[in-house]
Amino acid sequence: MTQTPTPRFITSDTAAGRLDWPGAVQALRAGHALPRAEIADTFLGPATATMMTRSAFIPGLGYGAKPFTVFDGNAARGLPTVQGGMLVFDKDDGHLRALVENRLVTDFKTAADSVLGASLLARPGSRRLLILGAGAVAASLVRAYAAVLPGIEDVAVWARRPDQAQALLDRLGTVPARLSVAADLQDAVARADIIATTTMARDPVIRGDWVRPGTHVDLIGAYKADMREADDALMARAALFVDSRETTAHIGELLMPLASGAITADSIRGDLYDMLRPDARLRQSDDDITVFKNGGGAHLDLMIASWIIDRLSQA
Repeated sequence: MTQTPTPRFITSDTAAGRLDWPGAVQALRAGHALPRAEIADTFLGPATATMMTRSAFIPGLGYGAKPFTVFDGNAARGLPTVQGGMLVFDKDDGHLRALVENRLVTDFKTAADSVLGASLLARPGSRRLLILGAGAVAASLVRAYAAVLPGIEDVAVWARRPDQAQALLDRLGTVPARLSVAADLQDAVARADIIATTTMARDPVIRGDWVRPGTHVDLIGAYKADMREADDALMARAALFVDSRETTAHIGELLMPLASGAITADSIRGDLYDMLRPDARLRQSDDDITVFKNGGGAHLDLMIASWIIDRLSQA
């Protein structure tokens, strides 16, 4: 009888120094060239202490499930806000290939997702990047944007507490861009070419009348129906795109402006499957404001986790 392969357990320490941001973005490009994924999400628990399970099947790639918890109060306890793991199953016989640490998958997936969106939508020649938030996602974004979009010369970080933004810059290490703390949010928004938001906001932190023509806005933080980072004015002004129609449909970032009439379902021009088509209709002019809603999804986790497993297997 054939013996089932022993599953691997892959952590951030296991993968240290063996993965790269351009490789992660390419993994998402390659994954979207495969047939469209089947995906399903479940949510359990109260709004501030939620367990989510995200599952996906991609023909030709395999099966994946990522159960994780999101506890809003954990930061005050000195604990991670998000905790969990990614299970990856073989496409041919269904055996468990690996359990990959949630933080490793999510860090690479979230930032690569956003940077892929920006590489397709941001105005050519974009040089100034503004990050809202100072957590782990913000750190990954700075590194990913700098590695994949070499034209980025200036990176400003804004947080409600400036000392948190400075602490993020202090732990980033070497990044090929000028780094600074943004003291005035409205002014920083007005000067940015690309804005990426990584907050846990339930009320908008970016106003449409702050954003100048030609800006690309990358919305990441909101993941539930009562969360949003951009106001109706921005959503109404912008050309709207999402990473996945299925996984963003329940998020307040879209639900609230749909409910108010600021946008309609037809306002959403496409997701990554559409955006990566050769005939995709993306930015139409240098004056367009583009918005990309990064909602994540188990299919993206599966693409990244499979890449991580394959990359580490080559060593």
